[in-house]
Amino acid sequence: MGTWSIASRWIPTELVPGEQRLPVSLADANGLVTVGPERLVASLVDLATDEVLATGLFADRRTLGADTVPFWVFRTSITDVGTFALVIDGGPEEGAAFQTMDPSTLVVARAGDALAPFDTPTVDDPRGVDEYCTRTPEPCPFHSVTLTEALASGKPVVYLVGTPAHCQTGVCGPVLEQLIPLAEELGDSAVFVHADVYADKAATVVAPAVEAANLTFEPVLFVTDAQGRIVERLDAIWDVNEVREALS
Repeated sequence: MGTWSIASRWIPTELVPGEQRLPVSLADANGLVTVGPERLVASLVDLATDEVLATGLFADRRTLGADTVPFWVFRTSITDVGTFALVIDGGPEEGAAFQTMDPSTLVVARAGDALAPFDTPTVDDPRGVDEYCTRTPEPCPFHSVTLTEALASGKPVVYLVGTPAHCQTGVCGPVLEQLIPLAEELGDSAVFVHADVYADKAATVVAPAVEAANLTFEPVLFVTDAQGRIVERLDAIWDVNEVREALS
């Protein structure tokens, strides 16, 4: 057994059969570690049968910038509802357990669905949200159009729901900062929209954008094609390269 443990970074209630995206960090007795190997290798095990479903899965080290906790994103495929474990070479023998759900029981739009339009807060019309963007020292540049307008543009859309000032995971701020230069790089070939999570500065009232998307977690990033169909949904933690890959 390894001297470190696996900290799963996925949303446990949001996994369904199909393509799996399984981000992890590493932890020791003092918490999440800020160092780690360039690559992790893992196996996928069916916990109901102990059958090894896949071997040689690998994930390369990713980061959200200096002084942030690194993470690794494993991708694999699972055909059935069930319970499984991601067992990383050199780590705990039991791995990190997870469950895939019946997709008919989940309500958040995912890859293959059309992203529903919604009039998100903008600079000109915050739509009752006290602070339409909690990025500091200045709001982010993704509030010039609503999600509705972005989806009608005929271009791919990158839609972030997250709150930089209050995100409990310490991820929302860094992922937003990574999106800003990407948007500049892509110019007018894609439309970027951000919606904050709370309607009040005290962070006690959930914003309408969160309710419209049926979210119980943050941050989440939807990437659509030019027709508004979701090609990738990134939950909890990701880096800019994953966004770039989804748009390619």
